[in-house]
Amino acid sequence: MSDTTRLLPGRYYHIYHRGNNREVIFREKRNYPYFLKLYAKYIEPVAFTYAYCLLSNHFHFAIRVKTEDEQFIWWRRHQTSEVSQTSEVSQQEPFKPLDPSWQFGKLFNSYTRAFNRAYHRSGSLFEGRFKRKQVNSLTHFLNLIAYIHRNPVHHGFVEDPADWPYSS
Repeated sequence: MSDTTRLLPGRYYHIYHRGNNREVIFREKRNYPYFLKLYAKYIEPVAFTYAYCLLSNHFHFAIRVKTEDEQFIWWRRHQTSEVSQTSEVSQQEPFKPLDPSWQFGKLFNSYTRAFNRAYHRSGSLFEGRFKRKQVNSLTHFLNLIAYIHRNPVHHGFVEDPADWPYSS
């Protein structure tokens, strides 16, 4: 599967990306939760996340792209909770399905802008376009989950995957 193919509804994917020239993309501990906060903002509306691992210069996610109906359910729940939190009756925006590929792009651009501001740098943080591989079988999916969780061990950060704090 090409790395530029659109993410299709109902399909499972391995999403991964790394820093430009293998540069560190998480310089401080605070970068990890900030990235995950942005991930929740941009990706939760369009995908279910089954596993993730953030390492200093790259990351991996196992996801399933939501269908339009699943996006609508998320949107509806989100709209309802916003209204109840503000105690105001407001004009709701009509539902528009989101493109998951665009949402990932927004995530990476948003993180890059914040990272560049924080560390007085400019230019690309990530190497090219994010990578995506479609998962086509249960065996592939289970192997992917294990691969993602073993990644910090493979790269020598920890001896036990459970000890890595930036993983699901």
